[in-house]
Amino acid sequence: MTQPIPLLDGPFWPYLALLLFAFLPTEIWRWLAVAFARRINADSPALEWVRAVATALLAGVVAKLIIAPPGALAALPLALRVGALAAALAIVLFDRRRVFLAVLVGEAVLIGGGWMLSQAA
Repeated sequence: MTQPIPLLDGPFWPYLALLLFAFLPTEIWRWLAVAFARRINADSPALEWVRAVATALLAGVVAKLIIAPPGALAALPLALRVGALAAALAIVLFDRRRVFLAVLVGEAVLIGGGWMLSQAA
């Protein structure tokens, strides 16, 4: 029988696993991106493609959260989830620099709507 490795068998093994399997693999790509980003023109087709892919991924995640939400968000009606998105989108369309405010307003609509629905029941 193989003897356990004390470092991996103690209370700190989840932190070590997080460091080895989550932080380090992504951190390498971040450092490489910083090294290579200096040579890429901001208006280059490659960077436009990266922006388009990032935007599409974000739109997909938001759509999934609205259409098929996990956990407690699934208890809220679809109309409320779409309304929160519409409120946040209205702020972003009004002023693109206020993304944080848009997120806060979207959350406030979800929380307030959920609270109002719970009071009505």
